Amino acid sequence: MGAGPTRLTMRMLTASGRGVLSGGCGGTLPLPLAASCGSTGHRSYWTIGSQVAPGCVCYNCGMIALTCLIKVVGNATVIDIPSLQVRAGEVVAIVGPVDSGKDVLFQMLIGAIRPTTGSARLVGLDPYQEREACSRQVGVLFADDGLYRRMSVIGNLQFYGRLYRLPKERPTEVLEQVGLADQAHTIAEKLSPGLSRRLALGRALLACPRVLLLAEPFAGCEQASVTLISQAVSRKADAGAAALLMAQDAAGMEGVCDLVHRLAHGRIVESIDPREEQQRQRPFMVPARSSDRIVLVDPAEILFVVARDDRAYLQTAAERLPTQFTLAEIEKRLSRSGFFRAHRAFLVNLQQVKEVIPYTRNSFNLRLKDAAGTQIPLSKAAERELRELLGY
Repeated sequence: MGAGPTRLTMRMLTASGRGVLSGGCGGTLPLPLAASCGSTGHRSYWTIGSQVAPGCVCYNCGMIALTCLIKVVGNATVIDIPSLQVRAGEVVAIVGPVDSGKDVLFQMLIGAIRPTTGSARLVGLDPYQEREACSRQVGVLFADDGLYRRMSVIGNLQFYGRLYRLPKERPTEVLEQVGLADQAHTIAEKLSPGLSRRLALGRALLACPRVLLLAEPFAGCEQASVTLISQAVSRKADAGAAALLMAQDAAGMEGVCDLVHRLAHGRIVESIDPREEQQRQRPFMVPARSSDRIVLVDPAEILFVVARDDRAYLQTAAERLPTQFTLAEIEKRLSRSGFFRAHRAFLVNLQQVKEVIPYTRNSFNLRLKDAAGTQIPLSKAAERELRELLGY
């Protein structure tokens, strides 16, 4: 595993009744059941008999731990998170638009800036005060790939491998993990955006980190790269690491994350289990009437829903169909299918919106993708909400 401190994470009890401390690259150390967790100042530790295992973090304490974390910039509080933990073996995401504060949070986690009050701890270390020690145990994927464009794929990893004093075979192992073994001698600047993202992830995995901090992990990726990156992160979590992903939206997160937190104006406003969310989002049809028959309409085919005389009408590309529901009832049914209340009388399918058109400071319309270029009124309050939702 190369030079540097031994990297250990607490794992579940084995069938033999003994605990196991395992390193991110494999290999285990037996841990007697008498081991216990304690802390000295801000750092967590494990005691094994009468000895302290430095640098180890209690499984229940969180490999990533935010406590009463506040960051004030100028007169604005841009981060206010009372508590957040990511334990060994967990993959958690924080998603939010550009002004949500996630970029400031990322800067605090990598030790670039310090909190105003509260604390952030990665494997028990303060990333600002103990930045060098932290860098040896934390793998970081930045929003920008940051590759040496004129070096080969393997050359990029070999360069960092020498810095970390890793075994010579380690870069080759990582290329296998990120699906780039056949691209080893390709110049980095010739890689597609998805393959570049895989290589940048490989650099984050190179030193067998105990914690992963991944900014926009799927940026520019085609589906094959999204799947492969997800698999690589999941394998790392299965080996005992903790991973925190940060992105503008939750696209692609459902296959890898245990929990997704939504951040707005520096606060966590919602926490979602993607697997439970998928179960709730099972396909369904909306019943409507056409002459003397019942028509079942796929939500994806609906352009918008409009209220007339206390009844909701579904507008598709072909026809307008009356339903037995009010607009509020339809909104509840479609709330998890990408529909947005643009106006008191209109519910619009955001997947069908082409552009937002401002006419005056307080007057907006949404233009749809249909052949007629249908325009839907957008209220001032709804425009603010939509801007926050989409981050434009």
